[in-house]
Amino acid sequence: MSSPAPPTHPDLTTDRLVLRSWTPADVTAVQDGARASHWADDFPAEGDRVIAGLFAEHPAWLGPYGHRLITERATGLVIGSIGLFWPPSDGALEIGYGIVPSRRGRGYAPEATRALTTFALGAPGVNAVHATVELSNPPSIRVLEKSGFRRHSTPPDQTRPDQNVARYRAH
Repeated sequence: MSSPAPPTHPDLTTDRLVLRSWTPADVTAVQDGARASHWADDFPAEGDRVIAGLFAEHPAWLGPYGHRLITERATGLVIGSIGLFWPPSDGALEIGYGIVPSRRGRGYAPEATRALTTFALGAPGVNAVHATVELSNPPSIRVLEKSGFRRHSTPPDQTRPDQNVARYRAH
């Protein structure tokens, strides 16, 4: 008798990308440092390894409104990941994303962010998606702005390293 297949969630497809849920095999491969033939040469990045290591503590992140791998449609290669930190808090979800260096500068991060944000805003009980970004990371700020996010707060004490961030929100 075989074990049941892991739950699957519908892929999100954009003009150039497919966002698909992580599978247990993906998580294991990233954690073990294995190389899959359908990964870009520089995947996974450090952020992908961190997220894969946190799934055991946060199983909801593997649910339909959780984290997804970003696949480039033209090549079929996984080029990054994007995720929602489920469950929502007061109707809001935080989003995080990363594209491997070899694919940056092509507009993939805003494309994926728009798709996952639109999907998230259709979830029951969700009325906003937000992101926190370090002010020293202008490329990430541009991703959020190109994705329709607007800055809604900056902590007042920018001399403290832990406060050197801005918060962005999409409604």
